[in-house]
Amino acid sequence: MVNFQRKERYDWEDLLTIMRILRAPGGCPWDREQTHQSIRRNFLEETYEALDAIDRDSAPDMQEELGDVLLQVVFHAAMEEERGRFTPDDVVDGVAQKLVFRHAHVFGSAQAAADSAEALEDWEAQKKQEKGYNSPADAVEAVPHTLPALWRAEKIVSRSVKAGFNWSSVTGALEKLDEECGELRQAVETGGAVDAPHGVREELGDALFALCKIAQMSGVDPEDALHRACDKYQSRFRTVADTADKPLSDYTEAELVALWEQAKK
Repeated sequence: MVNFQRKERYDWEDLLTIMRILRAPGGCPWDREQTHQSIRRNFLEETYEALDAIDRDSAPDMQEELGDVLLQVVFHAAMEEERGRFTPDDVVDGVAQKLVFRHAHVFGSAQAAADSAEALEDWEAQKKQEKGYNSPADAVEAVPHTLPALWRAEKIVSRSVKAGFNWSSVTGALEKLDEECGELRQAVETGGAVDAPHGVREELGDALFALCKIAQMSGVDPEDALHRACDKYQSRFRTVADTADKPLSDYTEAELVALWEQAKK
């Protein structure tokens, strides 16, 4: 057994100590074996669980799930501390330095922001300086590839807009969607290879990207919109399934459409 004094309440330093013990010889074999890649999925899952708790406004679950996200941060930082590249304290210092630098209107000599919109502009200006972006394309290319695709698309078009690349009205984006849907229909009806140039995969992606542009111009989060559509579909499908008096596979397409329309009422 390791030399560790249990407490009724632990703090940040205790958490770091616990992680170091778990990763050290004589600690936990599983914890010692983990790498950034082996627990990468855990980070993502814990983040989604935290978001779920936030959406449900459950304080006990938020406390627990935010702790699980913090554990992932500490886990990855401990690995880097072992490699001598940075420490958990460096992580804390880095984000504190960032907050101070990007809030020049609070901690610096810049004029105080009049409202949240101006504060956000200040934040983006400081971020651009900090990141050393020399071209609008630098900011667009900096959008993480690992983001959920709809979210990534929305951020890409948002950063393009900040550079002045935009439709004059949402009508132009809607017309672009019509164009992309026409090309998608042609690809489907042609029946070629899915991954062929101008095949279904490419054209479907273009249509989805056009939808994200419309979402951005309409002030709608496309991820949230799709989640709401999923919730609506699940509710209506439940009604269909509960209403059906035989297996759904035994219904004709017209009968299924009728059941669906009834569920929408």
